[in-house]
Order: sequence, then C-alpha cells, then structure tokens
Amino acid sequence: MPEPCVRNNLRGTGALIRGTGVESQGVIPFLKIANDATHAINRSGRRRGAACAYLETWHADIEDFLELRKNTGDERRRTPDMDTANWIPDLFMKRVREDGEWMLFSSEETPDLHHIYGKTFEERYIYYESLAREGKLKLTKTRRARDLWKKMLAMLFETGHPWITFKDPSNIRSPQDHAGVIHSSNLCTEITLNTSPEETAVCNLGSVNLSRHIKEVALDEALMQSTIQTAMRMLDNVIDINFYPTIEGKVSNNRHRPVGVGVMGLQDALFMLNIPFDSEEAVRFSDESMELVSFHAIATSARLAGERGAYASYKDSKWDRGILPQDTLDLLASERGIPIDVPRPGRLNWDEVRELIRKNGMRNSNCIAIAPTATISNISGCFPSIEPIYKNIYVKSNVSGDFIVVNPYLIEDLKKINLWDYEMLAKIKFYDGSIKEIPQIPERIRVKYKEVFDIDPKWIIKAAAYRGRWIDQSQSLNIFFIGTSGKQLSEIYMYAWEMGLKTTYYLRTLAASQVEKSTVDTVKFGSTHVRKHEEKKIPAELPSNIIAPFHEPVAVVASLPIIQPPMASAGVLAGANGAVNLCRIDDPNCESCQ
Repeated sequence: MPEPCVRNNLRGTGALIRGTGVESQGVIPFLKIANDATHAINRSGRRRGAACAYLETWHADIEDFLELRKNTGDERRRTPDMDTANWIPDLFMKRVREDGEWMLFSSEETPDLHHIYGKTFEERYIYYESLAREGKLKLTKTRRARDLWKKMLAMLFETGHPWITFKDPSNIRSPQDHAGVIHSSNLCTEITLNTSPEETAVCNLGSVNLSRHIKEVALDEALMQSTIQTAMRMLDNVIDINFYPTIEGKVSNNRHRPVGVGVMGLQDALFMLNIPFDSEEAVRFSDESMELVSFHAIATSARLAGERGAYASYKDSKWDRGILPQDTLDLLASERGIPIDVPRPGRLNWDEVRELIRKNGMRNSNCIAIAPTATISNISGCFPSIEPIYKNIYVKSNVSGDFIVVNPYLIEDLKKINLWDYEMLAKIKFYDGSIKEIPQIPERIRVKYKEVFDIDPKWIIKAAAYRGRWIDQSQSLNIFFIGTSGKQLSEIYMYAWEMGLKTTYYLRTLAASQVEKSTVDTVKFGSTHVRKHEEKKIPAELPSNIIAPFHEPVAVVASLPIIQPPMASAGVLAGANGAVNLCRIDDPNCESCQ
C-alpha cells in the first residue's frame, strides 16, 4: 500500500541522546529500514510495496537525504526502493532568491518547526537562528541557501529525486487548517491532507475523462455537470462501504470524508479542439474546465450535506468560514508578502455555491485532486492526466506481440490533407514521433502536435497554476526538461513556487545520448542525434547512389493507403555510375562484413 513516510521529528546525526549518552545516527538508518520493509512487501510478486519519504529543508540531515537515491556510495545509506521528496518552506525559497544563508537544526532542539507554517514558521525559524548564533543550540549547520538549492536540483536531475514540494502553500490553502498540519503529500504528490498519530489520511479518488465531454467544438458543460455529480455521490458512498486496514485510516476517513475528483484526457480534448498545448488558449481551457469541475464538485458536496449531514470536522473549517479554494490565493500571497500572478475571478456564479455551503455545510472536507491516471487512462483510451503527449509514435506490447501505435489524432489530420502514406510513416518513425522536422506538414499541424520535450515547461506550470486556484488539494505535475542548464532548471522550479503551486512530481529529462539512425536514413532525412532541439535541413530527394530500405511495421493502429513500399535487396547498393555493386561476404577489405 503506497504510504508517505515523514521523518522530520527524528533528531539529526550527532545529536546527543540524553538517556544513553550516545550520539544519534540520524534519519538515514531509519529510512533504510523503511526501504527494506517496503521491498519485502510485493503482493506475491504482483505489485511491489511503495513508500515516499518527505523531509523538511531545515533538518540537519537534509544533505544526506538528498543523496538517498544515488547509485554510488555506501549502500547502507541508500534507499533504491523508496521515493523521496523535499518538503520546502517558503522562507527557504526567499533565502534562495536573496542569496541568503540557511541554517540546519536537529529536531529535538527545534521541536515546533515540524508543526507550524507560514509567518509563524518564519518567526520561530529566525528565533532559532538567533539562539544558534548565541551558542544556545548544540547541533546546527549553516549553508548558503543557493548552494543547498543547487544540490537539490543536481540530485533531482541525476536521480529524479527528491521531488520538489512546498509546505506553506499546501497548508495555507488547505480547507482543513483547523484540523491539523499537513506534514507531507502522498506517493504521487496530489494529496494534501492533515495527519496525526491518531489519524492516517486516506483519499478516495476518481477522474473525469475530458475527451468524452467534447461536443463538436466545445466542452459539453451539461454532461460535465452530470458526470461530476455522479462521481461525487459514488466517491462519498465509497467512504462508507470501503475496507480499512487500520483503525487510524478508518477514523480519519469517516471524520473528514475527503474525496478527490480529477481529470484525465486533457491532451485529447485539446487535440479535438485544435488547441496547441503551449498556448494561452490551452491555459484558458485548463482554467475554465477545472473551474467547472470544482464548481459542481463543491456544489454536489454541499447538497449531499443537506441530504446526509456535514462531515464531522466541518465546524471552523475554511468552508465554514466562507473561504473557497480560489479565495486562498490571496491568503498565500499575504502570508508570503509576495504577489501571485494568477487571476482570481471566475466565469461561473459562485454565489450560488457559497449559499449552498452556508445553508447545508459540506459533506466532504476536500473535493478536488488530480492523480497521474497512468493505468486508468490506458484502460479508458485517453492520454494520462493533465500531461502533453509524450510521443506521437510508440511501441505497445501485449500478449499478441508488439504494435507500433501512431497518434490517431495526427493521422486523422494528415488524412484530411492527403499526407498520410508509407513515406510519411517512415519519416515519423525516423524522427521518433516528432514532426517538427518534416517540412511537408503544415506549420499549424506541427504546432498542434508538439511532443512534450518541444514544449516550454513554463507553459505546463502556468496552466497548472491557473488550474490550481480551483483545487483544494493538489495535482500530480511532472516537469519535462530538455538540456543540462542548472540555471534554467532553477528558473523553472522557482517559477512553479512563484505561481503558487503546492507540489511537483517527477523531473523527466532526455537521455544524454540518443541512438543515431542508419547511414542510409541519415542521408535521406538528416541527423537526429541531438540533445537540444535544433533546426536541421532535410534533403528534398534521396541521392541517386542510395537505395533506402523500408522496414514495414509490425502493425500500425491506423489505416494506410495500399502502397507497395520500395524494397532494397540485402547487400545491394547502386554505384555512382549506376552499376550494381554486390557486397561479397568473403571480401577481406569489406569493413561492413568483417
């Protein structure tokens, strides 16, 4: 069972244990135990156990924590089977911006830092800094904030961990700020629920397939309303009929009744609406579609409260105080003292929802969370979650064999302009799905079908920020980064923080090297061995001294014109004078054969 694992309350390495007089070994050995326990649980080989450890940036062992997923070093201080995430307070990000110092503490000397956030955290942290400078704290370390930030990003780039998540936005914007502190997110970083020794947070998730709600050239809002209302009732029922493996999980779920309605198939919807992912139109669609989801999810929860009663911890929640998710952006900006460049007003009549809540209360403490949907989107036949398309062509494997799958939306558009044939398929295969190097395809189609690494990640973050104002939990947001610039990577994650995001998920990067295509294909189409996308000129025609072999795909999930592809006999090349030269297998001077 995936579980977050929080270790901020363990003292740092070298801290004195008064009861025994020996020094603590810190957080890392205990995380190693958790890692091995996770590895031991594999459901008879069907599904391995999973866990994610979160650590706050002020903890004395943060530097060792950053290296837990490295492939080198002492194996006893590595956790290869457990995910890790940074739980970063706003004060640290401010120190990075200011190029200030950052002090690390042991938790037994600063026990309250784990349980506070926002301005209260900043005041106490600065107070502990003053105590340390006066020599009143025994275990402290001082680092340049930017150096620690650079190490975070370097480890993220190298290992994909620890993920970057933000403590203060998650807590300040939580509707349950009266019920406790959010100490971490979950395994996929979309859940932000408070926990305690008596309560283990549980969330009940469901996702709406946006592509099934596009009618002609617009989102079918009436159908969306019906789907969301049904989803909210189903998820609320799940809470009552579910099996709970622990008392703490059952107590938490029945007391707060959180659910998380999310979306998937965003990329499908944009394809159907002819909207490029990296555009203001796409940002607006993400914003308006999520406002619609939030509006009907919250309204349905309020109506359910009228039918079945409000959740037990409703009193004094943000809902009870008349504060909705979009209102909390102003609270976050006020706590930070830094404006957040996300518009506040929506297009729907939220006064109706506020009146429903005032009258009935809320059935569920939380209503919205966007999960990764990697598995269910595959079952539903749509692109996962809120992500752009990864590749326009890929190989899909099942018991029947391997199948080459081409983006069906791209095929349909190419058919409309009579460009879909074997030659076009060969070019798409050659460029691994990217069509930006194929000049025969019109610019509007090349822009529409950009793959994820052709899209500036700031567009993905901006859409997430606009979408995020309607979300009372968070969203599982992968960052896709091309290149090796630490400065650019820092700017991307700083932008995510400045836009008020609560969490991010994996950092996806391109491999340092890529397999080059054959010499024949390179002459025909151009080189593909690049790390950064560069403009490459493609020969208009194949040189006369080369016969290009064509390898027919195992299968293509699309209909192609019946064209007999040109085939080249094995071992035959056309010479410069047009004569056919045979490659002799017993020729000792033939570099190809020997």
